[in-house]
Amino acid sequence: MSGPSHVEQEVLHSREQLLRYLTSGTRPRSDWRIGTEHEKFGFRHDDLRPPPFDGEAGIEAVLNGLVQYGWEPVREGGRTIALTRGDASVSLEPAGQLELSGAPLRNLHETCREAASHLHELRSVAEPMGVGFLGMGFQPIWKREDMPWMPKGRYAIMRRYMPTVGNLGLDMMTRTATVQVNLDVESEADMVRKFRVGLALQPVATALFADSPFTEGKPNGFLSYRSHIWTDTDPHRTGMLDFVFEDGFGYERWVDYLLDVPMYFVLREGEYLDLAGQSFRDFMDGRLPALPGERPTMQDWADHCTTAFPEVRLKKYLEMRGADSGPWNRICALPAFWVGLLYDDDALDEAWELVRDFSMEERHALRDGVPKHGLKLPFRGGTVLDLARRALEISARGLARRANTNDNGMDERIFLGPLMEMAEAGTSAAERKLELFHGPWKGSVEPVYREFAY
Repeated sequence: MSGPSHVEQEVLHSREQLLRYLTSGTRPRSDWRIGTEHEKFGFRHDDLRPPPFDGEAGIEAVLNGLVQYGWEPVREGGRTIALTRGDASVSLEPAGQLELSGAPLRNLHETCREAASHLHELRSVAEPMGVGFLGMGFQPIWKREDMPWMPKGRYAIMRRYMPTVGNLGLDMMTRTATVQVNLDVESEADMVRKFRVGLALQPVATALFADSPFTEGKPNGFLSYRSHIWTDTDPHRTGMLDFVFEDGFGYERWVDYLLDVPMYFVLREGEYLDLAGQSFRDFMDGRLPALPGERPTMQDWADHCTTAFPEVRLKKYLEMRGADSGPWNRICALPAFWVGLLYDDDALDEAWELVRDFSMEERHALRDGVPKHGLKLPFRGGTVLDLARRALEISARGLARRANTNDNGMDERIFLGPLMEMAEAGTSAAERKLELFHGPWKGSVEPVYREFAY
């Protein structure tokens, strides 16, 4: 979940300004970068509970401990709530899930080194405190009321608003974790092609990365319960976005969509003002009841762009948002999957041919069925596993053509390894954990913290 944006304070009067903000992210192919974000759950070694914000072994203490590695603290209300270092940041989700928002990097070798370095730094700080971290899509043991809340103003507003628009929004905030990749575009046409392929194949990524089969210590009937939660969070800002596949889709249509997404807040003098449910269109006209006569700034627009939560999101770049969090090698695998598909022209053409004739009903059937059935969901006489294998083959060819090698001469295809193994076995991480639960773990979820922690 994004933090506040930092852009110029230009006052907004027209749609052209909103468009200009989005299109300013286009860049030539030579400047394309890869930005990877991943979230993980903290837990105390002695009782497996999530650490609170405060205390000697709390989340703030972890953040302050990371300062020794050159991170700069970001404070709100006098408390450390995030860190920055160059173009990267470490931030907090509502219940203290720790998120690395990686720097824009040139290739996947750099991306994986960044993830490994971050996890090494985190372990060195957290382990002496008796704190560990786990990558999964959903908190496997603790109830919603057991989860702590971080002292961030925007989260207090969302906490009040979420129950008015859906039943699972507070679970989304406090008990989910994801990994996503942010990718560049060179033009509006390039953005549209990538958006459509990304949206159509997002259920495949969800199935490959499914790793949230437990709720409160028991199987929940889903393989990606995290993905299911988004179906009952807030219908105004989630979903598959059918309009993306309609003729004429582009930046202007995306602006229209964002203008129809209800607001959460604005940031004024370091304080979040609760505007939940109000209209950005009214804000543009100076008609917000809480700010009479005031018009938004470009920062307000940038912040508002972060409050829509579809499976693929457009800001100045595209975000692929459909995957559960997981172990470190799947942190590397997620950007590898999408870079192979979307950063090579031939692969993008092949991927579009794979999905271009999907009907709206088929896209929704994939989105709605994958959280429960994963790779085994029936599709066109086969299963999603067949679709995943084809997508992985296309991605691997795209990565091979990129020809980015490490010191050992290995190209970026090495990062698809965990996904290739799953596709070969036809079994997701969630299904493997369920086998352990019903077998060696003898009906307990607690061993997940021992066997799968970073």
